[in-house]
Amino acid sequence: MTDDDRIKLEPSWKEALRAEFDQPYMHELREFLRQEKAAGKEIYPPGPLIFNALNSTPLDQVKVVILGQDPYHGPGQAHGLCFSVQPGVPTPPSLVNIYKELQRDLNIEIPRHGYLQSWAEQGVLLLNTTMTVERANAASHANRGWQHFTDRIIQVVSEQQPNTVFLLWGAHAQSKRKLIDATRHLVLTSVHPSPLSAYRGFLGCGHFSRTNTFLVQHGLSPIDWRIPPL
Repeated sequence: MTDDDRIKLEPSWKEALRAEFDQPYMHELREFLRQEKAAGKEIYPPGPLIFNALNSTPLDQVKVVILGQDPYHGPGQAHGLCFSVQPGVPTPPSLVNIYKELQRDLNIEIPRHGYLQSWAEQGVLLLNTTMTVERANAASHANRGWQHFTDRIIQVVSEQQPNTVFLLWGAHAQSKRKLIDATRHLVLTSVHPSPLSAYRGFLGCGHFSRTNTFLVQHGLSPIDWRIPPL
């Protein structure tokens, strides 16, 4: 059995990313995570949820890509979808600002929770560019190899999916712009929705309505950005 046979990954992604699991960086990343766990460190999200973004949004269903940086590092928050938290967890500040812009842009009532699974199931790939983190230690797994894997994911979407919208919020997300063929896709950028920067252009960006206009223009169903109650 090879390493990638043990990875529970949605079939279309597994096929598209198969070669990545044999790359040296992935072997090094796997060993790093093994050693961290052996040292008693708590890693988020839980193992079965590390690839939740891919498992929730098959490659051939991706219509929108939202990029985050790394998972939330508090207990019970992260579940493998960027900006999203598990049910019962207070809505984080950046997501509060995303909700404020949704309300301003599309008159969507601000939800009482931060669980974005409904977006993922409609074709919104909620991808953190680093897919794991140590508890209470932000960016602790940055530059450990995940960046190569998630860069490839962005490239695969750009190459294989037509008419996709990429929402790049903040400098880190915008650094991935070079991986996207902007002649085939819509790339929308703004500052990050965090409280430190949202008022410098995220609030008022209109990205959600612009996304749906683009999708409809290309014969695709729009995203229902409303968050259903739990």
